[in-house]
Parts: sequence; C-alpha cells; structure tokens
Amino acid sequence: MKIDQLIQIIWAVSGVLLVILVLLHSPKGDGIGGIGGQAQLFTSAKTAEKTLNRVTWILAIIFISLTIVLSGGWLTVTQ
Repeated sequence: MKIDQLIQIIWAVSGVLLVILVLLHSPKGDGIGGIGGQAQLFTSAKTAEKTLNRVTWILAIIFISLTIVLSGGWLTVTQ
C-alpha cells in the first residue's frame, strides 16, 4: 500500500466520521427550556457537547488539510 492510498483512506474515513458527528450535534438554541433556566441543570450534557465539539473540530481540520494535500498533488510519485 502506497502512502497516497493510505492518505485517501484516512481522508474518506474522516469525512464519514465528520458527517456522523455533525449529525449528532444538538441545536445551539436552548428553545423554550432556556427561559426557565433548565438548560443549566445538566452539566454532564454540556461536558459531552464540549467534547463532541472538540472531536468535530479536530476531524474537520484533518479532513480539510488532507483535502488540500490530495488536491495539490503533492503525494504523486514520479518514476
């Protein structure tokens, strides 16, 4: 397996995981529950959301950087 094939596999997997993680995000608005202060009752949900945000940002950076590397053609091997 060549390095460009490995990079393409990592790129595809990161893209699929990125779509899944974006779909797992909850909407940013608290809705009607935010009026009564119920949004601050569950701190573990906020921690989970913060972790989900970090993982999503890391995968987005990996996906975008690999897209630039693959589209730039910097990994093509000349013979």
